Amino acid sequence: MFRHFHSDINAVFENDPAARSRFEVVFTYSGLHAIWAHRIAHSLYRNKWYTVARIISQFSRFMTGIEIHPGATIGSRLFIDHGMGVVIGETCELGDDVVIYQGVTLGGTGKEKGKRHPTIGNSVVIGSGAKVLGSFKVGDNSNIGSNAVVLREVPDNSTVVGNPGRIVKRNGERVGDRLDHKQLPDPVIEMFREMQKEIDGLKSELEKLREPVAGGDLRK
Repeated sequence: MFRHFHSDINAVFENDPAARSRFEVVFTYSGLHAIWAHRIAHSLYRNKWYTVARIISQFSRFMTGIEIHPGATIGSRLFIDHGMGVVIGETCELGDDVVIYQGVTLGGTGKEKGKRHPTIGNSVVIGSGAKVLGSFKVGDNSNIGSNAVVLREVPDNSTVVGNPGRIVKRNGERVGDRLDHKQLPDPVIEMFREMQKEIDGLKSELEKLREPVAGGDLRK
């Protein structure tokens, strides 16, 4: 458990340009506090101290605004930026070098038993407000756009945006900086733009049909 603490601090410096000193990171980063509290709670949970683990989890939620169920498994160097409103369910599994922004939910879709929360691969970035719901895997090196709602498995090296989530890039060039999740394309907006172009074209044709011709009559 404690072997992760040093790498957790390093993950902050790797992902947050605002981090200035270890002292500041250790005492002011709520995401880091939530991760450390979870590592303690998870150790107790694995040893069947369920109630004590839940108490620690709930206290951490009260202090940080981040709820991580003590049954969830998280890898090394997880970074939760700001983190208010983040929820990570009981059967979630997170790989190494995952980045999560505020308002993210890694949850289930019903009252099913057993594995009901997502498995997040290595080096995955999940943007602000995204919801990943269900017992499937998000592949390694994938990006989940802000406010995306992901309900099915995501292959490795993919980019997912929209509601419901759509894969818009896979095994291609990365879209900008790994952390620049605001630059991901939105297929819904692109569809509206195409519709607007068609509407403008129809308006133009209609105006031509209504232009006066020789003799003063309108075209019919």
